[in-house]
Amino acid sequence: MHVDGFRFDLAAALTRDSAFLHAKRQHPLLQRVKLIAEPWDIDPDGYHLGHYLPGWSERNDRFRDDVLAFWLTHETNVGQLAQRLAGSSEIFRFAGRAPQAGINFITEHDGFTLRDLVIYQQKHNEANGEGNRDGHGHNFSWNCGEEGDSADPQILERCRRLQRALLSTLLIAQGVPMLQSGNEIGRTQDGNNNAYCQDNALSWLDWQHADGELTAFIAGLVDFRRYFPQLRRRGWLTGEPSTDGPADVVWWHPAGRPMCPADWQSRKLGTFALQLAPLPLSGAGFIECRKGSRSARFGP
Repeated sequence: MHVDGFRFDLAAALTRDSAFLHAKRQHPLLQRVKLIAEPWDIDPDGYHLGHYLPGWSERNDRFRDDVLAFWLTHETNVGQLAQRLAGSSEIFRFAGRAPQAGINFITEHDGFTLRDLVIYQQKHNEANGEGNRDGHGHNFSWNCGEEGDSADPQILERCRRLQRALLSTLLIAQGVPMLQSGNEIGRTQDGNNNAYCQDNALSWLDWQHADGELTAFIAGLVDFRRYFPQLRRRGWLTGEPSTDGPADVVWWHPAGRPMCPADWQSRKLGTFALQLAPLPLSGAGFIECRKGSRSARFGP
């Protein structure tokens, strides 16, 4: 049927013992398709991120949480963001696994949409009929100064920039980017972060009011990622110079010097840059992450 692969919801429930994983590796068809695990379930010991074997990719919720915390709530530092940009090697780099083991995402079917992340501070799940008790209470969101839709030009511009900063971070990070359907058109669920039970306009894609500028911006990011193969490396970044060229990555302090160990722990530092060495048949990539005014620009 030409299926490229499968994503396993709550995959830890299937893999509490190794029989399923070994059966998959021996199957003549399954060993050649893409297998993606949501590496957790409801068991008290059910969070298994990074514990899967080569041949599996995993939904990386650490990427989501750290990127949102950096841009929206300031609950993390530049060191944690750099780890996510570099492919989360401390999680996935073992047993011969590559950066493609991590599926990076900003939003998924659970939680706020991309647009709601920057216009709602709190969940608004009243329509679900559970007294707004359902859904996760910690969303790493920021309403930019006004809860819900705003007519204030400054707030609207802030929301616009933050959406683009989050999308840019997703598309330039090592690993596999996953874009939730609807984020490319600015979809909202009116602050509902648990809309599984809403088969109506709240959860449908509203093409009539699609944000064409945002769609074009994402298309540009995809082209950017396609043009620079150093954003899609098959091996891990090391920071070490190669035998015939510069280091594969250099991390720069805003003062114009390489970052030192103490810099990575700073919660005051909101700006840094990474320079990726060119790979064959590509241009050089230079990327800046600047949080000061909660905005970002990425480009060659």
